[in-house]
Amino acid sequence: MNAVLAAEISRLSPTEKILLVEDIWDQIAADGDALPLPATHRAELDRRLASDASDPGRPWSEVRDELLRR
Repeated sequence: MNAVLAAEISRLSPTEKILLVEDIWDQIAADGDALPLPATHRAELDRRLASDASDPGRPWSEVRDELLRR
């Protein structure tokens, strides 16, 4: 980041800085392929999906009903 841009950002209010970060994040998120998924993240996602497939747990309606009976 150049010094002029850093100086301009430092003059923003906290609210303006948050809005700026939100705008920047939205631009990054709009291009999902801009940041590749690291292999470690992919491995963790695969592990979690396999775990869920082998034991999906209980439906929310069942858990809710059990809690409401207490």
